[in-house]
Amino acid sequence: MLIPKRVKRRRVFRGRMTGKATRGNLIGYGQFGLVAMEPAWIKSNQIEAARVAMTRYMKRGGKVWVSIFPQKSVTKKPAETRMGSGKGSVEFWVAVVKPGTVLFQVADISEEIAREALRLASHKLPVKTKFVRKGEEVLLSKILPACQKAETAQASTETTKIVGGQV
Repeated sequence: MLIPKRVKRRRVFRGRMTGKATRGNLIGYGQFGLVAMEPAWIKSNQIEAARVAMTRYMKRGGKVWVSIFPQKSVTKKPAETRMGSGKGSVEFWVAVVKPGTVLFQVADISEEIAREALRLASHKLPVKTKFVRKGEEVLLSKILPACQKAETAQASTETTKIVGGQV
């Protein structure tokens, strides 16, 4: 599993995941990539599971780059513990992912194999993803607002149904 070798502060605040990715949103190494379409925390074991699924399908051919790293610690207090007595111990490490972040990059394989390998990897991740070619990721600025508009429209129709049903 991926964890940092050294950290300055082991227990950090939860933070926020608002907005689109301004860094890590371009394919720099490979020819194809997997891009996150929604914000989330991705655990180190989920990243490793996706990487293994991808490399197994590619039969260890081609080249794979993991573009995210779990550098945020998440703490939990033990079950049935009273309030107080400080923050809990570190349970796992996560990578903070915003919409538009390139998660994985692959090269030196055909597009069909890359598409299937990245599809298998996406099933291991807790976010909606999109397959992109190099140079195509700039179009995400047009795709992401459309996704957000669709989600807000869907949420507004659900609230009107609930309100309409109760009245």
